[in-house]
Amino acid sequence: MSEQIYQGLELWPESRQARQLFILLHGVGAQSSDLVPLAERLKAEFPEAGFFLPDGLLPWDGGGNGRQWYSNRNINEENRAARVAEALPALHKLVAYAQQRFNVLQPDTVLVGFSQGAIMALEFGAQHDGNVGRVLAFAGRYAKLPEKAPELITLHLLHGEDDSVIPVEHAHKAYERLQELQGDATLDVEPGIGHELQTALINRAIHRLKTTIPMRSWKQALNSAS
Repeated sequence: MSEQIYQGLELWPESRQARQLFILLHGVGAQSSDLVPLAERLKAEFPEAGFFLPDGLLPWDGGGNGRQWYSNRNINEENRAARVAEALPALHKLVAYAQQRFNVLQPDTVLVGFSQGAIMALEFGAQHDGNVGRVLAFAGRYAKLPEKAPELITLHLLHGEDDSVIPVEHAHKAYERLQELQGDATLDVEPGIGHELQTALINRAIHRLKTTIPMRSWKQALNSAS
């Protein structure tokens, strides 16, 4: 069987040897190029990282050059989870492809999503614990609140308080559920921001990446000390 060829953009460190990998998933109707500003901002902070910006694996229902991860046509609370689940195996293959191409291990991979891409990233974390080390979910939500929190992934939820597309209550509910399940998660909500990748939220994401010590690291340290 021939290897899947993914459309998108790649950014490599100057050394061509990536120590980390960021995989950026765009929103519905967008393209990989829409996330270049986010990738460049992250690259400035993490110069030894590689970046893979794939195009959504399906043509957008709205036509044109836009792409999507699953169809939003006639979507509702009853069928959303099934559509995300159907799209997940293809994303799993894409993540594995990127890790192999950049020669980066799973714990050193950050899966970043905006809007529909964030929905996919959160569901990926719920279903494939340990296949990435962190998930950054901008303006996203769970298709269905999880029944179990990942043990090997740190989740960072980032949302605008004035988001009218995916209301911020979804971020609060996700965080509350993850806390109940003793998941490793953070939540940042910024006032005056709608459904957008705004500078304040990106700065919070960078702060979390640089300062949040994964819960599993704390547990390992405590076990070693006992």
